[in-house]
Amino acid sequence: MTTQATLSRPAAKPPARLRDPAWYQEYGVYAAVAVVLLFNALFTEHFMTADNLRTQLVQVAPIVIVALGMALVIGTEGIDLSVGSTMALAAALLPLYLGYGLVPALLIALLAGAVVGAINGTLVSLVGLQPIVATLALFVGGRGLALVMADGRLKQIVNPDILALGTSSLLGIPTVVLIAGVLALAVAFLVQRTTFGRQIVAIGGNRSAAALSGLPVKRVLIGVYILCGVMAALAGILATARLTASDPSSLGTLMELSAITAVVVGGTPLNGGSIRVLGTVAGALLMQLLRATLVKHDLPDSTAQIAQAAIIIAAVYVARERRSR
Repeated sequence: MTTQATLSRPAAKPPARLRDPAWYQEYGVYAAVAVVLLFNALFTEHFMTADNLRTQLVQVAPIVIVALGMALVIGTEGIDLSVGSTMALAAALLPLYLGYGLVPALLIALLAGAVVGAINGTLVSLVGLQPIVATLALFVGGRGLALVMADGRLKQIVNPDILALGTSSLLGIPTVVLIAGVLALAVAFLVQRTTFGRQIVAIGGNRSAAALSGLPVKRVLIGVYILCGVMAALAGILATARLTASDPSSLGTLMELSAITAVVVGGTPLNGGSIRVLGTVAGALLMQLLRATLVKHDLPDSTAQIAQAAIIIAAVYVARERRSR
């Protein structure tokens, strides 16, 4: 009797929170980062050393910066495919104006990002184009313009002040990592503590209702795309400083996909109405660690791309399941 009762007893189910898609969308990325780190601690030689972890943080910093801007755009139910081209444009402008001094060169490069963002925002909010269509124009045209400005050639950067952005440290923390961290805190404050941040979320949740309630929808959308453009330009500057060269032909290539991946995997829904800043940072870190892990185990980069695609599909599936409940 005891044996029969035991056999007929239903299998134990996992805790309710582990069966809830909301749990995976909110905390899954952090669990995944922990799993990857644990795997490397056990099976990857020299991965968990201070020098290697420092390298991973330096490499992921530009992706984090671009992803933060992308998270704001996606929070409005938009998308920005031009961030990689904006990075290339900023990189092309930098050596052209370094002769006038460091500050003017940086301001012009950042201004280029703001102009790209303003054009994207205007096409989306005033002209009424779909974000993917509006930003696709500068995805193609922006890199072409950058190549024209650079005469299609790689240009070495010798200015020590620019190079210091890519190599210097403060209290042992690389400058690029500090900049990414400060921006993450600033974006988190913007989203959670400011009227502008609440307007972004409200517009992403229901743009028509936001407009009817008197929110400045068009102005907010333009502002969001400008912020995204400026962050992409900053990432281009930092990447150029780290590489010690301006190469518009390759700088920022596929960056838009990396940024979107970080945002989606981090739990921000593609249909807007929510922005997860810490999740975005964790999503970028997860993709970087996964790629580095596969490289350490002598697997080709194509394997990393397949793994990345699988993670994106899983993240979108979890978000869809959450919405359906």
